[in-house]
Amino acid sequence: MEQHYKLHRLQELADNDQEFILALASTFIEEVPSDAKVLKIAVENKNYLLTYQTAHKMKPTVDMFELGILDDLIEVQDWGKFEQTDKDITEKLNIVLDAVDKATKEIIQDFNL
Repeated sequence: MEQHYKLHRLQELADNDQEFILALASTFIEEVPSDAKVLKIAVENKNYLLTYQTAHKMKPTVDMFELGILDDLIEVQDWGKFEQTDKDITEKLNIVLDAVDKATKEIIQDFNL
């Protein structure tokens, strides 16, 4: 089974402190899925500022858990930052949302959250 997140950076940061890793996994579950929902609605409504702010907020956690979508998330963020009205960001948004959904389900299962 393909894993949709990695813990290498997290383990290094936490010095393998399992309680700390669990706390960060819990924070991921509490924040990232709801941020992803906000991001989806912001893009759908062409709310550029909220798109930028939400994507920017998600970047450190997405990077820390190595979801493999940082570049896609940055494209969504930049779409909002620079109000790229002539660009369709839907494909990149869907990549981000799909990865967040898969990683969330996996983290919940792996950490019994």
